[in-house]
Amino acid sequence: MLLSGVLKIVGSGFEFILGIPALGGSIILALYWTPLLFMLVYHIITLIFSKNANKPIWGPVVGIVASTVGFIPGLGMMLHWAAFICLLIDGVLTFTKSKDRVTQDIA
Repeated sequence: MLLSGVLKIVGSGFEFILGIPALGGSIILALYWTPLLFMLVYHIITLIFSKNANKPIWGPVVGIVASTVGFIPGLGMMLHWAAFICLLIDGVLTFTKSKDRVTQDIA
């Protein structure tokens, strides 16, 4: 399902912004940790869509961990980086596997 891939790539963009050292921390503190709660819900929704489409779930799982432990300054930043990388790779692989499956169905 392409929706899970889109959600993963969009989520990786959010994680990229939150992983920028001064900017991400400022956004999180200025909004009273609301971005972490939003990202937690976002990753849970992405996990549900990925699970229902039988797609890999390791990207959203790393995102959930990053959102729950993200309030710790140094560790949170590194986890947001890890979530960014995992979600980006997971999203690209979701699109690649979907594209291969469509090509096989046509042939």
